[in-house]
Amino acid sequence: MTANTAQLTPAQEAGILAEALPYIQRFHGKTIVVKYGGNAMTDDTLKAAFAQDIAFLRYAGLHPVVVHGGGPQIENLLARVGKKGEFIQGMRVTDAETMEVVEMVLGGQVNKDVVNLINQAGGKAVGLTGKDGNFIRAKKLLLENKDNPADLIDVGAVGDITSIDPSLVGHLEGGGFIPVIAPIGVGKDGETYNINADVVAGKIAEVLKAEKLVLLTNTPGVLDQKGNLITGITPKQIDDMVEDGTLSGGMLPKIGSALDAAKNGVGKVHIIDGRVEHALLLEILTDHGVGTMIKSH
Repeated sequence: MTANTAQLTPAQEAGILAEALPYIQRFHGKTIVVKYGGNAMTDDTLKAAFAQDIAFLRYAGLHPVVVHGGGPQIENLLARVGKKGEFIQGMRVTDAETMEVVEMVLGGQVNKDVVNLINQAGGKAVGLTGKDGNFIRAKKLLLENKDNPADLIDVGAVGDITSIDPSLVGHLEGGGFIPVIAPIGVGKDGETYNINADVVAGKIAEVLKAEKLVLLTNTPGVLDQKGNLITGITPKQIDDMVEDGTLSGGMLPKIGSALDAAKNGVGKVHIIDGRVEHALLLEILTDHGVGTMIKSH
């Protein structure tokens, strides 16, 4: 029992459980796609809390699907082989050697760590990459140069999703398993592509017609220029914030995929603070949200 729960009376603890009931009823049988990354992936206490949250949601009758990143772990291994990571518009520049490291870390080390954590918490997690069943098809991503839109930037083996086949994930969900997906896609000739995890989470949420897409971050959510949390935001506000530079770097693919998902049928999209213990349960099963909700219009 943590210090916080130790201060609650039995009646208060029962009240917390009762508060979750309408949310469990509303979301029972619904798919919740969660992008897992940031501090929640590197802090041991937050890792354990995340795994417990995912297992809890499955036992409560929801269908969580996890898409994970692995930036810090990739950086660590790149440093060990004498390479330095480079990013353009929030996308990792990925040459052939970097791609080997990315696939090794995401598809191997990180994916199995997440699977193991959830299984230790009582869930039944299964690890996948987009190569399994060829379920994430991709082509080379060329970025538009902001200063000269006609000039396309080649960032290496970075993928742009062309299609996602939901059947494999659907079979796992139907069998009571929790899919844990590494954001690696496959090209038409078998090429391996590194794909931004936020983008993969957004597209999977769209294809699965998810009730919610939840993106864990290292910030309280979307912040305005003064650093204050914006609890709800519209596409027009997002465009304005990108234009004036309030949103930049790694937040760009995150906010872009969130917005696309909101426009393409995902019930609710949330960008939440993954540094808060049990942030997922707080966001999904209580009256107290812990981030920003993206509105579709």
